[in-house]
Amino acid sequence: MHLYGALILFMTLSTAFGLRCYTCTATDPKSCTDTKSCPVIFNRCFSLRVDGYDMVTKGCQTSIACVGAMVCCEGNLCNSAIPTGASVLLLLVPSVISTVFL
Repeated sequence: MHLYGALILFMTLSTAFGLRCYTCTATDPKSCTDTKSCPVIFNRCFSLRVDGYDMVTKGCQTSIACVGAMVCCEGNLCNSAIPTGASVLLLLVPSVISTVFL
C-alpha cells in the first residue's frame, strides 16, 4: 500500500516540474551544463550538430520537429554528452522515496 503512495507521489512531482533539458550553443558539447525547465508544449530534449561547423546546440523541442540532423530524446536531461551529478541524483530519487515511505 505504501509503495503505491510513493509511486503516485513520484509521478505527481515529475509531472508538476515538467521536462528538464540541457540548453546551450557551444563548440564543446561537454561544456553544456546549463539546464532549463521546458514549457509544456515541448516533450523532447534535442542536440543538433551542423556538419561543417564546430558547434552544437541543445534545448527543448516537440516530437514533431525532431527531424533531420536533430537528435531528440525523452526524459530529463537526456541530451547530455556526459553523465552528470544531476542525472545520478535523479536516479536516486525513487530509492529515497521508497525507503522513506516503506
